[in-house]
Amino acid sequence: MTKERRYGFSWDLIGDVAQGRPNLGNTTRVELYRLMEYTFRDRMEMALGTEKTDELFYEAGRLAGSMFAVHMLKPDEGLNGYIRQIQTIFRDLKIGILRVEETSGDGSRIVVTVGEDLDCSGLPDHGEEICVYDEGFLCGMLEYITGDNWRVEETDCWCTGDRVCRFEAHRVSGHE
Repeated sequence: MTKERRYGFSWDLIGDVAQGRPNLGNTTRVELYRLMEYTFRDRMEMALGTEKTDELFYEAGRLAGSMFAVHMLKPDEGLNGYIRQIQTIFRDLKIGILRVEETSGDGSRIVVTVGEDLDCSGLPDHGEEICVYDEGFLCGMLEYITGDNWRVEETDCWCTGDRVCRFEAHRVSGHE
């Protein structure tokens, strides 16, 4: 017997923010977002360990990225058009400043940076990359856009002394 899920994700959980927050609107402070993210992470690590927590954050980001793409991006003719849309939406929603640094000729590898990243810009140097959710988010968007499987890994982070987060995406065969 499987337990019924109480909060299986659907876009309906985003709700009608204009109706629900007619006076406060759709913005809040970064500190509150990080408070929620890092307290979730703390409790999950205590209960499940770091490796499992990273796996869950990546998969949550992957789901969020694909749903974000479905609901926020307009159909486009190619990867470059989608990237332009993402850059505009990231800036408009104050998620970060996305730039493409490098792409392979065959489209199997993409390197992007996110400046002023919502998750970590301004945090102390921890000596390791921490943007696991962002890895999954970028993966989910790429999978939606291309129809292919991807694996995304952060290679530089504000928390390693860099001033942008750098992500390397690789197209993979098979389903991960």
